[in-house]
Amino acid sequence: MLNRFKGCLFGLAIGDALGAPVEFLSMESIKEKYGESGIAEFDVWDGFKPGSYTDDTQLSLATAKGCIHAHFNLMRDGEARSQEFVYKSYEKWLENLKDPFLVRHPGYTCMNVLQSGERGAIGNPINDSVEASGLLRTASVGLSFPPGMAFREGADYAALTHGHPSAYFAAGFLSEIIAQIIEGKSLQDAVELSIEQLTAFDNHMDLLQCVEKALELFINQSPIEESIPKLGEGITAAEVLAIGVFCSLKHVFDFPEGIQAAVNHSGASTSCGLVTGGILGALIGYEAIPEAWSSNVENAEDIIEIAEDMYKVFKQGERISFEKYSLE
Repeated sequence: MLNRFKGCLFGLAIGDALGAPVEFLSMESIKEKYGESGIAEFDVWDGFKPGSYTDDTQLSLATAKGCIHAHFNLMRDGEARSQEFVYKSYEKWLENLKDPFLVRHPGYTCMNVLQSGERGAIGNPINDSVEASGLLRTASVGLSFPPGMAFREGADYAALTHGHPSAYFAAGFLSEIIAQIIEGKSLQDAVELSIEQLTAFDNHMDLLQCVEKALELFINQSPIEESIPKLGEGITAAEVLAIGVFCSLKHVFDFPEGIQAAVNHSGASTSCGLVTGGILGALIGYEAIPEAWSSNVENAEDIIEIAEDMYKVFKQGERISFEKYSLE
């Protein structure tokens, strides 16, 4: 199971980093620069070295740290207060952006809300944003909570900054897929079980239609280059989730092919790569990820440590250093 934890965190970071150099380039431009198959190796982007990831992986790791801290608090005081600690982890991330090297194109909605000091909630939306960054930071929720609970926690964390149901339910959906995979479910079963969770909530139709479109294209065995444009460009959380689910189902046993499909299109390559990488990494495991990627992605040693600590805390019930994940 540790292999799945490491696979999930490395997968999302790798998908993000591989997609960064081709973010919103047309497919024609990608092929012109990288060949007919598109980008397949890390490359420089905006002055950052190959293997560097964006703010979305930074925030995914911040979510992981917030979940660990909430678990500490549960063991110590009997209450998790998970949203509070995850939000504090996001505030710490924001504080760290004083270092220009760490500024990686953060999303406007996320930055605007965190800088305001306000917090949204499902029952008290802070805006009507359908944008994807709430979704993109929640794969690690599926490593922290069991199925069912993972959906609600992921949706709650996204709702801190994103107020549209399709945005926060997409985050819950991804969290639930990961949680189901960790429990040993196949990807198709994990998707179907996540749909069951989704449809228990009001205002779920926008997201459900996008997910069902991805399933339809998969079942019909539609070619990837024709299918992804039908799902959108990855502008919204619902589109990113649908593309990630589709690419993962198409390449359920092949991490490299799945990631390359997710980033090589005329849209949000980093977002779709991150979601696909998180899903396939959890499903196939760290050992299935090419070493050229796992060894050269940014902060690889830190990612290993966080994955190992999450596994110890959430699956083995071990205690680790409280100070290590301090949010002060």
